Amino acid sequence: MVRSAEVQDVRLAAWETSCRVTEQLIRQLSPPLWRAAIPGLPRRTVRDLAAHLHNARCGWVRTLGREHGIAAPERVDPRTVTPARLAAALRRSGRGIAAVLRLGIANGGTVPPSKGYVWRNLALDVEHVLTYFVAHEAHHRGQLVMIARQLGFRLPPRVTQALWQWRPPKR
Repeated sequence: MVRSAEVQDVRLAAWETSCRVTEQLIRQLSPPLWRAAIPGLPRRTVRDLAAHLHNARCGWVRTLGREHGIAAPERVDPRTVTPARLAAALRRSGRGIAAVLRLGIANGGTVPPSKGYVWRNLALDVEHVLTYFVAHEAHHRGQLVMIARQLGFRLPPRVTQALWQWRPPKR
């Protein structure tokens, strides 16, 4: 039988793994690719898309956590952020999302409602919240890989294979 604390650890570990995979990808994007316009969206760059990952997390932490004492990290400027600064920001926003997940776990498995959550597209049980965040990140990681290929910046196999390294690091 799985104890409640073990389930909590597994859900948080799954989020940490997704965060690690996203951060590793961001660190591997070359400066020319980072500045490149997205095909079909000439006013948006790869940097803009990458920054969206962190800024979206910040928005969700603010929406779901602010009323419950969880502070959202600062957003990054999608026009100027560097891969290294974004990776550091992603660590902060990853901790913010983890705090929202812990809030839900402590509340019997459901993130408590907040006045700021008006869109209501997402069920607030911890498993759906976790799945939504992981799916959002995986979607954009896939976009980044596809855009790199379209622009002739094919990422090395070690980088794309690392997207599938879903074992938590040994502690």
